[in-house]
Amino acid sequence: MIDEISYKILRILQKKARIPNVEVARQVGLAPSAVLERIRKMEKQGIIDGYEVRLNPARFDRSLVAFVHVFTTKTELQLDVGAILAAIPEVQEVHYISGEDGYLVKMRVANTDELGRLVRDRISSIPNVGTTRTSIALTTVKETARIPLVDEDISERRR
Repeated sequence: MIDEISYKILRILQKKARIPNVEVARQVGLAPSAVLERIRKMEKQGIIDGYEVRLNPARFDRSLVAFVHVFTTKTELQLDVGAILAAIPEVQEVHYISGEDGYLVKMRVANTDELGRLVRDRISSIPNVGTTRTSIALTTVKETARIPLVDEDISERRR
């Protein structure tokens, strides 16, 4: 179980993963060694999966966001399709979705030409991929990997 102090530490780290340990300790009212111990414990328990740097997609000519629905033909082979999709470097997310059998794939590419080539040559050529349907994001209003952590979460889980 995660206590209130650990939740505070997680909220701080989600906002800025590279914040100095001393600053985290100051904000939560603990000694830096105690904070470090809590962080290491949460890493070991799998609560903290890792740390990533967020790059500006425009600086790397990857401004186009597309969502590709990939419909599969044989349900028993869907996990194979998912693994192949996940191995494509331009693919950021692969979700097996309910409803129609298949995946929702989030991609970042330079332009529609590159997107078309990837869908046609890489995705549609995967065995057991039936059809695809692509939607292009015109504007991204919010994009985050943060998990909402609020004090109410703690009290609700204790009930």
